[in-house]
Amino acid sequence: MWLEDISYPSIIVKMKGLSDVMVTALAIEAVSCLKCLEGITPPIPHVGGLPLTTTIMRKEISLQMFNQKRFTAVSGIRSFLNNVCARIVTDILQRVLGRTSMSIPNVPLVIPGFPHPLFGDLTIVPDKPLGNGISEEKLWGWIPSNDVSVDDKTMFLTFSRGFPVSEAEVMNLFTVTFGHCVKSINMGTATTLSGEQPLYATIVLDSVTTVDRILSGKHISKFRINGRHIWARKYERRE
Repeated sequence: MWLEDISYPSIIVKMKGLSDVMVTALAIEAVSCLKCLEGITPPIPHVGGLPLTTTIMRKEISLQMFNQKRFTAVSGIRSFLNNVCARIVTDILQRVLGRTSMSIPNVPLVIPGFPHPLFGDLTIVPDKPLGNGISEEKLWGWIPSNDVSVDDKTMFLTFSRGFPVSEAEVMNLFTVTFGHCVKSINMGTATTLSGEQPLYATIVLDSVTTVDRILSGKHISKFRINGRHIWARKYERRE
């Protein structure tokens, strides 16, 4: 459904008539996509690395797209898993997982890292009615961008010691380069050890898509403003 949300329609319908061999080959390409989302990016072939998926979709699709849209994809798929899969395939999950605790009606069960650690925990409620009390219209009108967390839209910035950068300069840099995308900036604390200047900041953006635009498939993006460097990477909360 995430692929359908980004204009690759009816992929399940197109897979229905495939042989087991073809489905297996398609699954192998899907694993390559997951590796891209994990940040494991081998050299991408000129043909894009997903020839079978491209043929079935009748539309160009490549590993480069998953690399460029990494965080948008992860948050979108996670949203689909929790807001659609966990609500409409609860009975299937009960049979597949075979957990005894799942026989307790209406007791939420958190499954760590299912179906892949990239997407975090999956919470399901056994024996709940379709949609968990949500209308079918709302369920199938699911929009992944509507329920991303603030952390999903946050980036971590670092600055060079001895080359102070102000909040206004950070705001100006990202606004000029990427448009009016900044929701808030939290500058780090200036201390004697840091040379009385903030050495880091967090910046909350308007969307996960903007995070991907800034990183452009890289783990860290480097910017320069008034002769000073700023490094930007995806924020990761540490408990």
